[in-house]
Amino acid sequence: MRLARPRLAVRAAILQDDRLLIVNAYPGRQSDLWALPGGGVEPGQSLPQNLMREVAEETGLVIRVGAPFLVNEFHDPDSGFHQVDLFFRAGLATDGAIRLADPEGVVNRFRWVTRDELSGLRHKPDSLAQAVWGDAAAIYDPLERIVG
Repeated sequence: MRLARPRLAVRAAILQDDRLLIVNAYPGRQSDLWALPGGGVEPGQSLPQNLMREVAEETGLVIRVGAPFLVNEFHDPDSGFHQVDLFFRAGLATDGAIRLADPEGVVNRFRWVTRDELSGLRHKPDSLAQAVWGDAAAIYDPLERIVG
């Protein structure tokens, strides 16, 4: 097995009335794994620019990007896939009704969840609730095995 270079991705923690936006991007609902919206970083754009683009592609939302609060990395030892996710706090850039959409056809489900509701769902990273609702300024979440 040849190990690939780590992929860099960005994710947005968008809280609205103490509910966190999570998405499921597995085609055909083949997985019950939830995550924050975001995706791969493209060269030539800043991390916040990449995050604004990814969130718009996956949710149709326009966001303001805040401070980073979590670095998480995961890997799949079987394939050699390794990803580093940088998590940022984010807020909606517009007031009014929230209309979630999937312009790029990536996300098949959206949910706004409380911390308690999140604990009942399979999600990554494992430290997500602690990082989003905890008191720590920033967390490094060491390498964990990806869930297939």
